[in-house]
Order: sequence, then structure tokens, then C-alpha cells
Amino acid sequence: MKRNLGRMFSLLALALAALGTDADAQAEALDEVVRLAPAPENASWTATSDFSFEWDLVDVPGGLELTGYGYRFLDLSGRPLGPDRHNSDPQYRGLSATLPRTPGEPALPGGRYGFELWPEHGDADGKAAQTFIYFDESRPAPPRLLAPAGWVRAGSRVELRVEPSAGPPPSGIRGYAVELEHHPGTGPCDGDDRCDASEVDISGEAGGSISLGPLAEQVNLARVVTVSGSGMSSALAASAELRVDGTPPRVEIEGAPRGWAGGPVAIAAKAVDERSGMAAAGAGGPLTAIAVDGSIATVAVGDSAATVVHDEGIHTVGAYARDAVGNFSAGGDLSDPPVSTLVRIDETPPRLAFANYEDPAEPERLVAAVADSLSGPDPARGSIAVRPAGSIQPFEPIPTSGSGGRLTAIWDSDSYPAGAYEFRASGYDLAGNRSSTELRASGGRMTLANPVKTPTTIASGFGGRQLVWHRCRRTNGELHCQRQLIGPFEARPDSRSVAYGRGVPVGGRLTGAGGQPLANLPVQITETFGPGAELAERQTTVVTDAGGVYLARLAPGPSRQIEVGFGGNPVLTSSAGRELQLGVRAAVRLRSSSASATIGGAPVVFSGVVANDEATIPATGLPIELQFRLPDLPWSEFRTVQTGPGGRFRYAYAFSDDDSSGVRFQFRARLAAQPGWPFEPGVSRPVSVTGR
Repeated sequence: MKRNLGRMFSLLALALAALGTDADAQAEALDEVVRLAPAPENASWTATSDFSFEWDLVDVPGGLELTGYGYRFLDLSGRPLGPDRHNSDPQYRGLSATLPRTPGEPALPGGRYGFELWPEHGDADGKAAQTFIYFDESRPAPPRLLAPAGWVRAGSRVELRVEPSAGPPPSGIRGYAVELEHHPGTGPCDGDDRCDASEVDISGEAGGSISLGPLAEQVNLARVVTVSGSGMSSALAASAELRVDGTPPRVEIEGAPRGWAGGPVAIAAKAVDERSGMAAAGAGGPLTAIAVDGSIATVAVGDSAATVVHDEGIHTVGAYARDAVGNFSAGGDLSDPPVSTLVRIDETPPRLAFANYEDPAEPERLVAAVADSLSGPDPARGSIAVRPAGSIQPFEPIPTSGSGGRLTAIWDSDSYPAGAYEFRASGYDLAGNRSSTELRASGGRMTLANPVKTPTTIASGFGGRQLVWHRCRRTNGELHCQRQLIGPFEARPDSRSVAYGRGVPVGGRLTGAGGQPLANLPVQITETFGPGAELAERQTTVVTDAGGVYLARLAPGPSRQIEVGFGGNPVLTSSAGRELQLGVRAAVRLRSSSASATIGGAPVVFSGVVANDEATIPATGLPIELQFRLPDLPWSEFRTVQTGPGGRFRYAYAFSDDDSSGVRFQFRARLAAQPGWPFEPGVSRPVSVTGR
């Protein structure tokens, strides 16, 4: 190769020598000695502004020796683009050159550019050989996509239609690159702004359809760029969301009672699908189906289907649904429904009957049996009620409990007058069916004669087993008392008065039918104190002895009402004794500052206190009458003073009458009955003062 090139240059040199030094002659000799062509990689459209060229020499005159080559680019109009350039090495048969760019205009328009190269010999240039290059770095417009609207079913393939959206660039459109994006931010091509031929999925400017899939359940993003003839990709990718639904709809059955129903039940299947949805769209769209006991299903378009469950028994209700893309919540039938529930229907009321006999140990205990062969008795509902036999009064409920198919009530017969009574039992089954009866299991009416228990009587009175009672009366200023012993409790007085601070015995006797003593039974004594007492009520329980007698000693306290009662038990009626009244006299104490008083001298100071350990003295105090008398004469009031809140009082009295000299006077303090004060009137012991 080198020998051939040397021989060629020698022949060219000989030719030039023969022609002499005439420049025009040399230039003419160099005409058409260069055969020029772009390098193979630049023979088609390109977006790269760097080009390579190759050439050959032909018909070089003998003896003509080249000194180099000149070359230049031509713009789209054929005018020189930039200055001429030179290569002074005549041995080269190829070179690389870059399209010149105008400063400030980095983008070159796309199109066919020219390239000229000529041989040089000294100052003589040969005829330029010309070739063309195809350059286009412009980016095409993104395509227009036609994708399926709505959702598609998972696992299916989707046809994506790609069409041009604008005119082609100078290099035309090679095709379209498609990417099903699974990682946001990626593109159809590896390059930032261009795609190679292997990345073009749809060839040709007109576009076409491409099948994508099978697609997984998610929102798939198809991204497509237009690829120009030079390999440039559109700056923006056209995108289309391909929403894929592979999840069956959820179905719920509504209206099924948790327990038993007493009649037909309206029930519905509701379907929900968060993806393609359940909106009604005709026979080929979403549907919901519901069936009872595997029978022919009720099918409805859309998201709900309803039916009514009839007949007694336990029924199985199943449901399924199909969403907008055809996902079934089951296989499309009810052989194995994805959702099912039970509906229990019992339309027959329960059967009720009272027990044939009462328990002698619990005559107030009433029992009614409740039976139901399907849903069973409802232990939480039911009642037993009572009314006078043969009356039209409404039945009055008795507190009732249910358990084990029985209704049980304890009738408080003590609260009802003597007489005949009839009873009604009302029961329910678990379906809510109700029935009532007034009959025993034997068929007879459920009636009872009250009292159903053995009656009791309780006597009460003051004192122990005997009452020592003094009957007193005053005659001619003297008090005469007669002592009596009273045995029977009924004969004792029902009221008495005692001094402050004394305990009081009470007693009585509890008897049954015919006066039979009732032993070892509790008797309750209730003391109710008057207004102003610190304690409103006090209760004491004592037990009867073998003779039915109970005894108690009541603690001291204010005036009170005393009630005695026996609460009864399952076989004995309750009873109450007569009401007793106990009056307690107020405790008043008085003292004087001196046992003698000087007429016209210093006064004598009387002071005292009202005992108030068990009562509250009003804030305004209590009025105290100060009284005096001469021996064997009646008492006379000479002053009323008010106590303080603590019950204390004080008064200074001066002796001024000369007739009082040598006279011995008696003084006392008296507290009368007062509203809000729980004691009876009381007086102090007298104190004596002698005038002098």
C-alpha cells in the first residue's frame, strides 16, 4: 500500500514538473483527482456533529506532488459554513471534522449539509470534491397514545396504540420506543436524549399498536417517546396509566339477625371493590348474587342483591360478586360461596304451664315451665303477674327470673290482703315469640288463697318479763303512788316518760297460729327520734327465746317512737307490734353563787346548763324559765333567759325587798317543750337562797 502511494505521488510530481511552475496549469492538473465520501458511520442521519470522511486519489498526473488538502462545510443553502480549513499532510486519506456552530446559537438546524475537500500543491488548489452529510439534533414531538379507558383485568394483555402528534423532524421518524415503567423516573431508552435502533419498539412514522402484558395488579405507567431518524428522542414522553385490577370484590351479607328471627327475614348482599368498582353497567358488567340453601341465586347488576328468607328452620345464605373487569369473589356459582351466613327462623310461640303444686317449704315461690322445640326459651325475658281472682284489674308483675326453661317468682304475699289471687305467666322464645298462660300443667287455673303462709302475731310493751308500774296522784299537796306489777305485754301502757340519760327495757312475744310461741326468730326494734336529735333512727335486732319472748334494753337518748316487727320468712307471715311512745324529759341543772343574799347588797348569780349530748341546740338558744316559791306555795316565774348554743345560761338577781329578810326562797329552772327540740319539758332540782 505504501509503495503504491509513493508511486502515485512520484507520478504526480513528474506531471507537475512537466507542466512547469504555472499555477493555473497546476490547478488544472489537480482537477478531479479526489474521490470523496463520508465514513460509513456518517452515511445516514446522525445527531452527532462530529463527522469522519474518507477519499481516494485518481488520475494524478505523473510527477505532481501534493502538499496537503483543504476542506470546508457548506450550510443548508450550499454556502460555506465557517472558514476553510487545511491539512498539510498529503498522506492522509481520511479526517474527522466538526460542524461549526455560530456563537450564541448552539443548536444547528437539521438537514443536508455539504462537505468539500480539494488537493493542494503549493498555492494551487485542485477541484473540490463534494459529498453530503445528514445532521439532525432536533428532538421530535412526543406521540399521541390511545390506551384502554378504565381498568383491565390482571394477567391480561393490553393493546396500546401509538400515533404521531405533529409533523416529523428533518430526519423523519424512525419509530417509537415504549417502556412499561415499574420504577418511577426511568425512560424507554438508556440515553438521556436519544435511542438506538434496538430500543425502537414500533418502526415507522405512522406508528401502530403494541401489546403490553400480561400486566400485574397495580397502576402500570406506559411511557412512549418518538425517535427521530437521527436517533433523537422526544424531550417529553407520552404516558398512559394502565390500571390493573386482580382483586375480587368484597361481599358482605346484611340483615341477618345474630340470633333467631320470629318471621321472614329480608337479607341483602353488598359488594365493594376499590379498584374497577361495582357500578352497574348492564349484563356484562358488575353483578351481585345471593341464594338461600343453595337454590337458584338472585342475581342483580351492580353492587347489591336482595332476597327474603322464609320458613322455620336454619337456612344457609351465600353470596358472590363480579367486579367491572370480571374478577369473581368466587368461581361464579354458589357451590363454594366466599361469604355465607346462617338465618334462623322460629315462628311458633313457646309453651308455658305453672307447676301443679307449690313447695310447702316455700309457698310464695311460683314456678312456670317454658318449652320451645326450635329456638328454645329466652332466659332473659318473661314474667309472672298477679291480680285478685275474678277481677278485671290489670295483672301486676312480680319480680321474676328465668333459668333452665323455667320462670321463677317469689310472691310477697305479706303485702297483699287476705283473699284469692290468680296468676299469669308470660314467656318468650329466643326468636321473640311470646305466649301466656293462667293454667297449671294439669289444666287447672293457677290460683292461691292468701295468706299462703302461717300468720304470726307480735306483742310489744315497755318493761321486762314484768312491768313495775307506779300509778301516782297528788292529794292536798302530797304525792301518793301505788305500785303495780303488769305481766301480759298487751296490757302494758303504750307510752311512758323517763328522765334524761336512762335506758328503757322493752319486750314482747312472737306467736303463730293458735298462740303457738315462735322461738329463735329475729325481731327488729326500730327507734325513730324526734326532730333535732343527732341520730334519726336506731335499729336493734333480738332473737326470741323458747317461749317466743324477746327482751331488749334500749340505750339512752331523746324522745322517740318505738316500733317492733317480725319480717317473716318463707313459711311465716310478717307482723308488727303496736307503736310505743317514749318521752324523755330534758335535763336542766341550776346553781346559785350564794346560799344567802343581803337585802340591797350584791346580787346572787344563777347559772345553769341544758344537757345536749344527743341533740343539737338551735343557734338562737333555748328559752329557760327561772321560777321561785316559798315553801308549800306554787312556783312563779320571775324571768325568762336564753341559753347560748352550748346550752349554758346565766342571770344575776338582786334582793331589794326588806320583807325578804330572814325568808328562805327556793329557785328552779324550767325548759318547756320546744319545736325542733327532741325532749319533753324538764326542770332542775331547786336551790335555796335566804335573804338577810
